[in-house]
Amino acid sequence: MLHLAARMLRFRRGSFAATFVALAAGVAVLMTCALLAESGWRYQGLPQRYDATLAVVADRELRVAGPTVLGETEYTTVTLPERGSVAAELAGKLAAVPGVARVVGDRSITVTTTAAPDVPTTGHGWSSAALAPHRLVSGEPPRADGEIAVDTRLAARTGLSPGDSTDVLTGGDSRRYRVSGVVGTDGAAGERAALFFTDDRAAALDPRPGRFDALGVLAEPNADDRAVPAGVRRIADGAGARTYTGDERGLAGEPEAAAARALTLQAGGAFGGYAAMIIVFVVAGTVGLSVRHRRRDLALLRAVAATPGQVRRMLLAETGLLALLAAVVGVPAGLLATARVRDGLVTRGFVPDDFTVTGGPLSAAAVTVAVTAVALLAAWTAALRVTRIRPTEALGEAAVERGLGSRARVVAGLVCLAAAVSLTGLTGATDGETALGAATGMLYTSVLGIALLAPWINRAAARLLGPVLRAVWGDSGHLAAANLRAGARGTVAVLTALVLAVGFGGTVWFLQDNLQRQTAVESRDGLLAQYALTGGAGLPASATAEARRVPGVVAATGVRRTSVVVPGALEARTVVAQGIDPEGVERTLDLKVRSGSLAGLREDTVAVSTAQADAAGWEVGDDAELWLGDGTPATLRVVALYDRGWGFGDVTLHTRTLTGHTVTGVDDQVLIRTAPDADTGAALADLARRYPAAAVVDADRLTGELAHDLAVSGWLNRLLVAVLVGYAVLAAANTLVMAALARTRELSLLRLVGFTRGQLKRMVHAEQAGLLGVALVIGGAIAAVTLTTIVNAVSAQRVPHVPAAGAAVVVAGTVALALAATLLPVGRLLRTPPVEGIGIRE
Repeated sequence: MLHLAARMLRFRRGSFAATFVALAAGVAVLMTCALLAESGWRYQGLPQRYDATLAVVADRELRVAGPTVLGETEYTTVTLPERGSVAAELAGKLAAVPGVARVVGDRSITVTTTAAPDVPTTGHGWSSAALAPHRLVSGEPPRADGEIAVDTRLAARTGLSPGDSTDVLTGGDSRRYRVSGVVGTDGAAGERAALFFTDDRAAALDPRPGRFDALGVLAEPNADDRAVPAGVRRIADGAGARTYTGDERGLAGEPEAAAARALTLQAGGAFGGYAAMIIVFVVAGTVGLSVRHRRRDLALLRAVAATPGQVRRMLLAETGLLALLAAVVGVPAGLLATARVRDGLVTRGFVPDDFTVTGGPLSAAAVTVAVTAVALLAAWTAALRVTRIRPTEALGEAAVERGLGSRARVVAGLVCLAAAVSLTGLTGATDGETALGAATGMLYTSVLGIALLAPWINRAAARLLGPVLRAVWGDSGHLAAANLRAGARGTVAVLTALVLAVGFGGTVWFLQDNLQRQTAVESRDGLLAQYALTGGAGLPASATAEARRVPGVVAATGVRRTSVVVPGALEARTVVAQGIDPEGVERTLDLKVRSGSLAGLREDTVAVSTAQADAAGWEVGDDAELWLGDGTPATLRVVALYDRGWGFGDVTLHTRTLTGHTVTGVDDQVLIRTAPDADTGAALADLARRYPAAAVVDADRLTGELAHDLAVSGWLNRLLVAVLVGYAVLAAANTLVMAALARTRELSLLRLVGFTRGQLKRMVHAEQAGLLGVALVIGGAIAAVTLTTIVNAVSAQRVPHVPAAGAAVVVAGTVALALAATLLPVGRLLRTPPVEGIGIRE
């Protein structure tokens, strides 16, 4: 059977090429998603920051208990957006572990040097220089509060040397320091430069007093490498911290590494799931159509005594060989595509420069097995019909169109559509991640239901469109309607591919547009201030008070951006939050408060968006349990619910609630509202000069910057969606070409009985118009229902925003695709002499 399968591949180049393209493209897409997730899973960051340590104790994650299933409690692990800290007294307990030489506390302070403001730099206390280890290259350690040591990366960029002075910005303030020494960076390479204060100065600058960012454990020379980490881990676990050893130390040393790991795992896993579902539709349809077009060959084999098992084994062997060949092409293509995605992620700041694409064999094996399994299952299912009939009936069965389908197929299709309707209701009744998940399920169950019911849909559409086709194309239209009715089952794969391309593309692509537009609109409409004082190095709380004292300023609101962790029905999740000074906030911000008032915002209270309140079941007056960005639990009373969560975050806190719980400890901006006729330009410019790297900008510019940030953040979603939609489009074209090339005998017969080439071309035009019309109507309806439901659920907008140009591209692109993929192959077939074409295999 394997030998026969290989020979069949040689003589069925057209259909096998189409199947090969679908399989290879599927492997490449799935390989990209899988390799992105595998790279994230393997990525640990650079451990050189703590290269001299045996273990590092830090708090970088939050483990939250979820629902109990079958007596087992489910837990969610969330990366802390503001980096957790550990208590200073924990160092003494760890130092008592046998084999520990000493424990060094490390503080990571966000700083900026005026000599090199574009170089990302982190400040530390001098004692933590022993963790890398850093060694003095020249000069001496800092010994006074006005001294610092810089590493060779910073020295090379700035030209600083011992005895020079430079301004350092931290905590929203600038101070001049003398460079006491330069330290080497051997073994401590990374994307951030290091700057060292004295330990006392670092403690004073740290916004989290009495705590360390991490504790580095230095072992004695002959310490047991297993016993010491075990003892450290027992103490760290009791304090709610995690012990990092080996390469894991990179996750403790680079907070960006944990975020990058979470992003790539989530993106690769989520889009891999979407890709897998699309590939199931495409591969199953393509392989099934390929087998169907070979009914005469298979019937002949049955007539010459081939057993059903032999025919099925031959088809499985063919499909298996094609899948392996597709993997040979698709896996390298996936590797190249993942490398390009990685470069884009680094360029846009999603992942650090040291993030690399690693692994490959595991992803390649998993993807190859998955795609091959889907293809083999599709081939087996398609072969059952041919192999079940008796040999004497095989050729006659192959010569005519089969029935539309079984009763089980009808029931399954109706069940899928009923599930889609139920998920539509669930999407409308929920919000956030739950609504997104329900909408995704609704999209796929709708397409699956259409695929199962496609024979009946095709026949009903052919009967309905018959008069229209005859009126427009005359006799050719009449023949086209008859062909559509007779081939109702044969065009199932074509209709499914077109509906999938239109429905998926129209839903997912425009959803990203709606979310970005909603965020920008809410931010613009909710911003009442005319100006904003922004600081590249942050602004201290005193900047808000200073702004209020400027003549002509009627209100000023300090805003601090952060994120918090909130519980969910299934798992905890991180949401965008802001801390504000509520004095006069009604004049600078309009969050569109639905109930309660922001006037009640204090250290022990919180305001939340209506979407978040609905998800968590919170109402005004309830106690909301959440975790601040550094993992600190907080129980806050809800004093207001507002609508504009997309533009300003789902949680609004008092700035004092965030004191000591953010990495920088400063505000990001001060929103300023002035009197209508006040001339405050000079005074506000003078205010900006009091703070390092500060500037006063128009509020419109803030909205523009937000739109740019959203476009950057949406790049990954758009890229992966474009790949998936492109695969669906490729599948549609592939299917259309296969269907067209299978009509050689049919078109030759029509020409022999008197039809001209022009009449046949008009017939094909009419068929495509009918099929396209049905696909656009069904796919458009699925996209419209899905998009409308989810946009209403997540942003309370009843009518989604669909750009006219975007809709035109979807419709025109689908039409052009269908016409090109059909008319070009048919034009080629019509150039074949009909006497020759009638003898060509089916």
